[in-house]
Amino acid sequence: MDGYQSGFGNGFETEALPGALPVGRNSPQRCAYGLYAEQLSGSPFTAPRISNERSWLYRIRPSVAHGGRFVKCPPSNWRSAPDDECDLPIGPLRWDPMPIPAEPRSLLDGMCTVTSGGDVGTHTGFANHVYLINRSMRSEYLYNADGEMLFVLQYGELRFWTEFGIIDAEPGEIVVIPRGVKFRLELGGDSARGYVCENYGGTFTLPERGPIGANCLANPRDFLTPVAAYQDRDEPSAMFVRWGGSLWRSEIGHSPLDVVAWHGNYAPYKYDLRRFSPVGPLLFDHADPSIFTVLTGPSETPGTANVDFVVFPDRWMVSENTFRPPWYHMNVMSEFMGLIYGVYDAKPQGFVPGGISLHNCMLPHGPDTEAFAHASTVELAPAKLEGTMAFMFETRFPQRVSRFASSSPQLQADYADCWLGLEKRFDPTQP
Repeated sequence: MDGYQSGFGNGFETEALPGALPVGRNSPQRCAYGLYAEQLSGSPFTAPRISNERSWLYRIRPSVAHGGRFVKCPPSNWRSAPDDECDLPIGPLRWDPMPIPAEPRSLLDGMCTVTSGGDVGTHTGFANHVYLINRSMRSEYLYNADGEMLFVLQYGELRFWTEFGIIDAEPGEIVVIPRGVKFRLELGGDSARGYVCENYGGTFTLPERGPIGANCLANPRDFLTPVAAYQDRDEPSAMFVRWGGSLWRSEIGHSPLDVVAWHGNYAPYKYDLRRFSPVGPLLFDHADPSIFTVLTGPSETPGTANVDFVVFPDRWMVSENTFRPPWYHMNVMSEFMGLIYGVYDAKPQGFVPGGISLHNCMLPHGPDTEAFAHASTVELAPAKLEGTMAFMFETRFPQRVSRFASSSPQLQADYADCWLGLEKRFDPTQP
């Protein structure tokens, strides 16, 4: 807990120097230590109180001094919706893990879009990426004006130097960087690979638990937000901004991570997925995957997510006379799935850590032949799935595959063959 504050969506206050936070007001005539007061709003000013997000930052220089004349960066594998460069035939898709390239790449040129949907210009939809990096951002800084970024760490430790403080994360954890928050990403080792959901819509929040009640799933106290930590560093630097589906660059002469104190409820955070407390059926049948929702990005339609983040962790399977893996299904929501570690019970072969699968809107999918045969005949004693962590970015939008992903040699041409062994079993004489 050192260096973090606990709770989801709390109103925090933290200062790296005593007395840096003003008392009883937000914008005094003169701030302590010669700091500038600045508000960062993550929601419209008139949003209802329960969904109103903003923080007050007390910094060495205001953000207007963190960028000069911006120039557009050349196009890269980081794409935004709508992205219509590729038109693969419809059907289930799966990729082997993307390799980390040999040439040096930081997050700025190591973000590779796999799918996207909606429209970044209207703040609806998403883009799903993998990051493949082997170089830390040095005097390079980034903020995303298009959406918040949910990082799912799969391989390699990362340190997020944000203007709100420092977040250290490891595989099995997630980090959320809200829209507009400046940060620099540093490797904890030689390289790193993971997944990113760039959420253009409403900010991620905890799902309603309904009849589950007050506890279980992702408990608010397990979300950690950093304490204030600042850089007073004057050196040639580059400020990058993701805006309007493009990456822009400006040269500056200092670090923008200069917030000495802050208070509010709009800030980056991390969460350990191993602390997710799953619930499930105790007698028979298989519940909907929505019971595994960690975070949800709401839309204007109640009960319909712009993006849901769903996780499948260690858990006991105890239901009797039940086909325990996910059933065969078609659904209106589109599913982008990744595997952090272990084995996914519905796809024991061909879906490995670092891999990706895509099951789009109203396209059928479900357990492969091997999983069906095993689940249909195994003795149904209580069994624990251990050492596994899979996840889904689930969205109401059909997901368009990027040119990068469609041309990747890691795209499995024979994925659909995993269902070829599902033979006709119907016998009208055997009830």
